[in-house]
Amino acid sequence: MIIQGGMVFQEDGSFRRQELYIEGHRIVSGQEQLTDCTVIDGEGLLVLPGLIDIHTHGACGHDYCDGDMEGLKAILRYERQHGITSCCPTSMTLPEDSLKDIFINIRSLGEYREGATVQGINMEGPFLDPVRKGAHKESYILKPDPELFNRLNRYSGGRIRIMTLAPNTEGAMEFIREFHDQVCISLGHTSADYDTARAAMQQGAHHVTHLFNAMEPLGHRAPGLIGAALDDPECMAELICDGIHVHPSVVRAAFHMFGSERMILISDSMMAAGMEDGTYHLGGQLVQVQNKKALLQDGTIAGSATNLFDCMKKAVSFGIPLKDVIFAATRNPAKSIGIYHRTGSVTIGKEADLLLVTPELDLIQVI
Repeated sequence: MIIQGGMVFQEDGSFRRQELYIEGHRIVSGQEQLTDCTVIDGEGLLVLPGLIDIHTHGACGHDYCDGDMEGLKAILRYERQHGITSCCPTSMTLPEDSLKDIFINIRSLGEYREGATVQGINMEGPFLDPVRKGAHKESYILKPDPELFNRLNRYSGGRIRIMTLAPNTEGAMEFIREFHDQVCISLGHTSADYDTARAAMQQGAHHVTHLFNAMEPLGHRAPGLIGAALDDPECMAELICDGIHVHPSVVRAAFHMFGSERMILISDSMMAAGMEDGTYHLGGQLVQVQNKKALLQDGTIAGSATNLFDCMKKAVSFGIPLKDVIFAATRNPAKSIGIYHRTGSVTIGKEADLLLVTPELDLIQVI
């Protein structure tokens, strides 16, 4: 396959008119390596890496936590149709038996080319702080438990790539020391102060779950987790850019503070993404969705009803430079979960997960 005439996004953030050659779903260096010379016309279009959503709970009326194979496939098809070519299905705080079934279901998927590629599991909970539980069910929250984590990771076939931990909980620092080389430990759903968060980062936790949400605010005398993340040059920060979770001004401030190297756009989508307003569920709790705003019965925001491609477009509409937005939805999440060597940029040798979009960011084709 040959893509001709497109403006290809480069690893330095520029665009360059360039022919791309694809063989066996990999980008190769020249036409002589092709067995299929079908030409795709990219004239007038941008060629982007496929988007990578490392924090998504579901879409199109299904939830990863349903533990249903057909539902899992439906979500992955939805993601790919909307430009998300890789994702990390994300669990909620649930009992061990439920998480076991969810993780075994994901492990059993195997290769599924019709949808987004599952790059690993995001385990959000149960090791959270009840004070900042968000939409997680408090009765299922536990203190960090190494044996439980090891069991769950075995059920998943070693597929847990990222997990959320509240650093102010009993045993959190010991857990980070033990597992930070095995899994990306993200700090979140926590009332931790600056010193506690800073100590957790020094132990090896260099990621933050949905910045600004489910944590203490950034105060000029009490900077909390946000301030600690800013001070840690290794720390990556997720951001839900649906226009509901974080005000546009704060989105701009986050990109200004953390820079294009450290921001990660996520959807935090729940099953209402791609659906009409109505009543849905998340983590065993009812969620009412109206005008894409998802709320528990007590008014707590419960994930988003959007997808990562629309979050990317929203970030651009808020004034974030296009290159920074693309990096935040491709390169940066790939680096954070250790898959940048095979995806996340338009580079020879990498998987040909590519998007053809208009300059206005209307999605035309997913390769």
